[in-house]
Amino acid sequence: MKQGRLANPASSDDSCESMSLEIEQWGLVSYRQAYARQLQLVDQLQRGDRDNDVCMILEHPPVFTLGRNSTAEHVGVSDTFLKRKEIELIKVERGGEVTYHGPGQIVCYPIINLRRAKLSVLQFVRNLEEIMLEVVKKFGIKADRDPRNHGIWCRSCKLGSVGIAIKHGITYHGLALNVTVDLEPFGWINPCGLDGVSMTSMQRECKKSLDVEKVKETIIEAFGKVFQRETRISDGDVAQSAEHLPARRSAKPKWLKQKLPVGPGYEKTRRLVKNRDLHTVCQEARCPNQFECYGKSTATFLIMGEFCTRNCRFCAVAHRQAERLDPGEPHRIAKAVEDLALDYVVLTSVTRDDLDDGGAGHFVRTMQAIRKICPDTLIEVLIPDLMGNESALQHLCRHHPAVVNHNVETVARLYPEVRPQAIYERSLMLLRNVKKFDQKTVTKSGLMVGLGETKEEIEKTMADIRECGCDLLTLGQYLQPTKKHLPVHRFVPPKEFDNLRERAFDLGFKGVAAGPHVRSSYQAETLYNQVRASRSA
Repeated sequence: MKQGRLANPASSDDSCESMSLEIEQWGLVSYRQAYARQLQLVDQLQRGDRDNDVCMILEHPPVFTLGRNSTAEHVGVSDTFLKRKEIELIKVERGGEVTYHGPGQIVCYPIINLRRAKLSVLQFVRNLEEIMLEVVKKFGIKADRDPRNHGIWCRSCKLGSVGIAIKHGITYHGLALNVTVDLEPFGWINPCGLDGVSMTSMQRECKKSLDVEKVKETIIEAFGKVFQRETRISDGDVAQSAEHLPARRSAKPKWLKQKLPVGPGYEKTRRLVKNRDLHTVCQEARCPNQFECYGKSTATFLIMGEFCTRNCRFCAVAHRQAERLDPGEPHRIAKAVEDLALDYVVLTSVTRDDLDDGGAGHFVRTMQAIRKICPDTLIEVLIPDLMGNESALQHLCRHHPAVVNHNVETVARLYPEVRPQAIYERSLMLLRNVKKFDQKTVTKSGLMVGLGETKEEIEKTMADIRECGCDLLTLGQYLQPTKKHLPVHRFVPPKEFDNLRERAFDLGFKGVAAGPHVRSSYQAETLYNQVRASRSA
């Protein structure tokens, strides 16, 4: 457990205020599991088995909850519809009416002994509202309370909700702040029992992408300030009893198990990457093909640092404050390409929303360095969306990479859950613009399956990508990197990948790689050669 910073230090003559507030960060966890943990914490506080109050901070998979004053009539869609959308409907004992929870909405469950904290119920509720007001203010959003309903409001739209329950004088349930959450499901209910009320989100009000993790950090600071406590942060899986832990990840089917290749190539590549202080997506993203590719003395180089400015729910690349660009990195990568005698190299990067050009210039400098030493090496670039910066993309295209690859990753419906800081149409526009800037440049994109998409949705997404003039497509199985990432919804059998490959060729793709272990840069040169063959035919 690590100690958080002290915010608004407690007075020395108040024994309650001098106590810390433990923050349990849970990531994405089901409503039922979070509820079980709340009751466990309430029981521990009530029995005296726990000294400090606790606040759980998390996100939920899609779920509708019915408070004490609500009935199923407040939900305007059928049970069949909810099952098709895979949204649970759960009756709870908190105050309030019906509401929606989903990824991109930060939920906080403070488990606080009100008597010991010397707080009335009304003051506790106002504290929760004050926390949300403090947070949105930090992001430039003007919000306030509204006499119609507890929570916070912006332009007559509800931005954050409060609903609590109390047992033995100890609170549970809490607040929900809409950050990047998909707002559509709120339209299927009568939110908070208020007719004609619209919901909004911080991202909608800011009119720009937001980092949910940064908002969580701001919430933790606000809890310390408003409750006048020192905050101590731990992961949600620390010191839990087994029955309250999140469910284990599903066992992988036989077709996903691989034999590790042997030979000198793997160790040679691993040592070279380490000794030259380089990063590869093979390692950072926990690619299942790392041993195979390293064994063949190939790797996909990850440039611009190892920390990403975004925090996509499927990706294992670390999310922290971005580092300064390393001016020596392009030359070191070029020397590694020379040492490995690569005829074809793939460059990719973390997303760098902190840079005006999204890192396009660093891609160009790395290509130039490689061509200076290895002029015949073909270069594929796997790039982020550059925040839609067309001039940055055009600058990159002027240097003629063999392939420009940008992954759409998943179907449009799942973007708020899987890629909350990305925009589906923006990714498609990038692929269109590459062809607009240089019709001869080969374009490529990739999709994951097993995240809850339907067959019709994946085929529609493939068609959308192809309509952008995209030449190459990769399709692979999503694998959950850690238990804090999105769970695998389904393991797709090899036969279905075969069917998707055939469908992709029917749509007009010139080269397709589809299979459980396929990743966007897997056997990249082979896929590129399929386009060359089709163009020369």
